[in-house]
Amino acid sequence: MVAHVGAEAPGDERGALLSFIEEQRGGVRRSLLGLTDEQAAARPSASELSLGGLLKHVAEVEQSWLARAKGEPPAVRRDQSNWHESFVLLDDESVASQFAYWEKVAAETEQYVRSVPSLDDTFPLPPDPWFPPEGRVSVRWLCLHLIRETARHAGHADIIRESLDGKTAFELVALERGTGWG
Repeated sequence: MVAHVGAEAPGDERGALLSFIEEQRGGVRRSLLGLTDEQAAARPSASELSLGGLLKHVAEVEQSWLARAKGEPPAVRRDQSNWHESFVLLDDESVASQFAYWEKVAAETEQYVRSVPSLDDTFPLPPDPWFPPEGRVSVRWLCLHLIRETARHAGHADIIRESLDGKTAFELVALERGTGWG
């Protein structure tokens, strides 16, 4: 844990889940602190992952799951032919534009999670072969999945950032707060 997540108000499960999602978003955001778009596009390892691409991916994934929960199609349809584009900033995309998009998605996620009658409300899983047929998940599952998905990529982002300039997650928290670390 690099940043502390404050305790929720008693009985505020939604607040707790949303706080943990936001904490993981912070890990991805901090990994891009002070970088140019060119640095954010760099791939300093054998992986095809870049920080800009991870930013785009987590924003797209969050939006697609939110859309599913609302019974809407995702803003961007991905399949085998264009899946790779979810990890790359294209010509008209920038780190700034992806941050703005993700901020909008995050606000929509919070509004939706706080507005549903119950975290036990369910929605259907997509008909993809890796999901059970006729599967359904709850809004609580959605929140936990977003925590897991974002945390996974925040870990990738930590490694990529450290490979770029040696800055660790602890240093980036201090930089974000305008304080020293260590």
